[in-house]
Amino acid sequence: MTDTSAKASRNVIFLVIVAALGYFVDIYDLLIFSIVRVKSLQDIGILDKEELRTKGEFIINMQMLGLLLGGLLWGIIGDKFGRIKVLFGSILLYSLANFANGLVTTYTLYATVRFIAGIGLAGELGAGITLVSETMSKKNRGYGTMIVAVVGLFGAVLANIVAKFGWQNAYFIGGGLGLLLLLLRVGTFESGMFRNAAESEVSRGNFFMLFNNKVRFVKYISCILIGLPLWFVVGILVSQAPEMGAELHAAEPLSAGTGIMFTYIGISVGDMFAGVFAQLTKSRRLTMLVFQILSVISVLLYLNAKGITPGQFQILCLFIGFSVGYWATFVTIASEQFGTNIRSTVTTTVPNFVRGALIPITFAFEGMVSYFKQHGREATCKIDSAYVMMALVTLVALSALSQLKETFGKDLNYTEQEEEQEPAGIAS
Repeated sequence: MTDTSAKASRNVIFLVIVAALGYFVDIYDLLIFSIVRVKSLQDIGILDKEELRTKGEFIINMQMLGLLLGGLLWGIIGDKFGRIKVLFGSILLYSLANFANGLVTTYTLYATVRFIAGIGLAGELGAGITLVSETMSKKNRGYGTMIVAVVGLFGAVLANIVAKFGWQNAYFIGGGLGLLLLLLRVGTFESGMFRNAAESEVSRGNFFMLFNNKVRFVKYISCILIGLPLWFVVGILVSQAPEMGAELHAAEPLSAGTGIMFTYIGISVGDMFAGVFAQLTKSRRLTMLVFQILSVISVLLYLNAKGITPGQFQILCLFIGFSVGYWATFVTIASEQFGTNIRSTVTTTVPNFVRGALIPITFAFEGMVSYFKQHGREATCKIDSAYVMMALVTLVALSALSQLKETFGKDLNYTEQEEEQEPAGIAS
């Protein structure tokens, strides 16, 4: 190996490490409110149980709204001005927002700052995955994106541990981790594919390109829909563990925080297996199909676990997390579907739109719960609703998967205009 190639390899490894650590902090900050929600709201004067629930849901929705808007903002910036600028800007914004979150004293200020934090959090994953995908070789980039996801998702474990030392400290530590990460970012470099696109006359970061062509539009929407089951499982079934446990007649109350921690450990392990499986089979579509089927099995086990104990719940959460451990594969698929000139826009908006989809999913789930209550099934209304919702989101995801072409090993050095002129360039 020549000195030049050895240096290039070291640069790529460093880039993967920085992207992975960035996603680690991103997941930490993304979940910290869900973990400290009750204690933090009580400390700013919200004590009524129902008010805690409704205002907590509103703050989560504000964070999700920030993710939706931020995904669009950072995605376009990444395609117009470079992926590195997104990495710097997004982490600076959510780090400062976390410091501010540790100082809030009113509900309105709390919700506003979480909205700002959501905007910042939206840029990290998409920019990191885009950089890794464009920098690594086409046969090995799956390993790179797998490492980013596996390391990143352990941020959920740290968040659950740190939260025990006080909610303000949890926010301060999150902000501090982000600022430390900025120091590492100084050594990162822009992808050659972006530099080539920037030197051309091609339109970059044009979000409307995803809607003015039927093929692109179907691909884009399908990339979003294949991720719906993951956020339904984590955002509803695990996050509402105490309520689900009550209907399952759990031996002891189930902890949502513990469930989230074990689920994310499972997701990390699942992401690793999914990445290796995709590399061995040379198929990301087959990987998604296998894990979608596993997720249905895991949810069926959970919804039938009568008299579940906390220990059994933790084991189930590990399996549930493993079965939806296709996050890296899902984001990589999105990144590989589109040309360099809108790749950052797609890779950044897709995971954030999936996260944001938790809002309508929650409304649909709650509407179903009300329906079953009105029809004499109050004792099992959440379990019955979970059956119906899981069936719906899985059918939608499988239908969307069928619309996407295989992209394993696809050469990503092209723009959307070039792809239109040369359809054979798309892997099939």
